[in-house]
Amino acid sequence: MLKISNISKTFERGTLNEKKALNGVNLHMKEQDFITVIGGNGAGKSTLLNAIAGMFITDEGKIEIDGNDVTKLPEYKRAKYIGRVFQDTKMGTASDMTIEENMAMAMRRGKSRTLRKGITKSERDFFREHLKILDLGLEDRLTTKTGLLSGGQRQALTLLMATMTKPKLLLLDEHTAALDPKTAKKVLELTDKIITEDKLTAIMITHNMRDALKYGNRLIMLDSGKIIVDIPKEEKENLKVSDLLAMFEKASGDSIDNDRMLLG
Repeated sequence: MLKISNISKTFERGTLNEKKALNGVNLHMKEQDFITVIGGNGAGKSTLLNAIAGMFITDEGKIEIDGNDVTKLPEYKRAKYIGRVFQDTKMGTASDMTIEENMAMAMRRGKSRTLRKGITKSERDFFREHLKILDLGLEDRLTTKTGLLSGGQRQALTLLMATMTKPKLLLLDEHTAALDPKTAKKVLELTDKIITEDKLTAIMITHNMRDALKYGNRLIMLDSGKIIVDIPKEEKENLKVSDLLAMFEKASGDSIDNDRMLLG
């Protein structure tokens, strides 16, 4: 479903700040794969998702989504294939727009624009039914501006918006990192529920090794812009955090120097 072939990206090439962020990455995903991604700071995790989403064009290599070559396509043209949730809870919604307005924009993302304005009754009914999934009472607050919601409410709404039209690929970039532990747990459980029930294909970056082991059917580790370990479901189910640390050190020749990963 997703096929990444030998992609590389160097930022600020030829300067003192030159950084090779991706280094010959290959990754093939089947439909309904749910991959969790771990790695230390600067390993290339978010850069990989940015490359897939089209936030920049890679220096080399090829990216295919659902059999379509999107390597040279800009971000807005890839939007019809991709749903994404960022770490920053404010990035997924427009603060000065209402819940229903945000959901309407999400539902029409990647589609041809028409002259029709406003939100129909059937759309409102559709939004209410989907909001009930969150169990946050937002189905009764359609006209509330999202800037008035808590961080957890906004992130749950963003997740719902990103998956409402069942994208070919869902990208989750540490989407619970800015939330308190209780809210993060709820959003993660909701994430797993939506991915499973809607049979989505997803990639989730996390700094929490326990979450990386608990969720998904596959786990990959990045280091210095490369995938150094790729663990299938059968092996992943029997691993502990200490096993992951040992595997990382063996594959990279170094230890993970990242408090969030060690304490998670």
